[in-house]
Amino acid sequence: MNILVPLVFYAFAAILVAASVMVIVSRNPVRGALFLILAFFCSAVLWLLLEAEFLALALIFVYVGAVMTLFLFVVMMLNIDKLPDQEGFVKFLPIGVLVMAVLVGLMIMVIGPHHFSLNTFASHQMHSSDYSNVAEVGDTLYTQYVMPFELAGMMLLVAIISSISLAHRVRRPNTRTQDIPTQIATHSEDQLIFANVDEKSDPFANVKIKKTKKRGRK
Repeated sequence: MNILVPLVFYAFAAILVAASVMVIVSRNPVRGALFLILAFFCSAVLWLLLEAEFLALALIFVYVGAVMTLFLFVVMMLNIDKLPDQEGFVKFLPIGVLVMAVLVGLMIMVIGPHHFSLNTFASHQMHSSDYSNVAEVGDTLYTQYVMPFELAGMMLLVAIISSISLAHRVRRPNTRTQDIPTQIATHSEDQLIFANVDEKSDPFANVKIKKTKKRGRK
């Protein structure tokens, strides 16, 4: 058992790094999305090795089951894979390498050994079979971090309302939209038009409407 855990870790970690590289270098958006799904699965396996079952399942259900599925539908509907390949990749390569070096340097400064060394955190301990990771996450989330959790929910709600407002603000041509302020500001005399129509100018004056009686069921 002690040998199996490091083998699983190194195997899925190598697949995760390879899938992440393929997401960046792949020119086909559909293939890039599929490699990203593979990277999410490998990350979920690594979370399972740390006994974080809730985070692993949330990663699969939320990102793989919802976000990436919608992303694949959008990519296939827009036919992005049929567009010509991006040009000028070599011309912007030095700028990309410089930005990547800056980002890697910032990541090393943030997650370096000064803040995340092995001596800073306690060693991982295996728990029994009745250990509930969901209960631990819920206890910590709704007691110690209840205010940040509520603030994050309010920020997401404001973002959803703002995105819907911006989407409805754009008026597309050849579409019928409802103008509520104009409807409220109208009056009855502006909506009714009275006109005198004589029999000579009215083509439907001599048309007789035949009335039919409705028969009831016995």
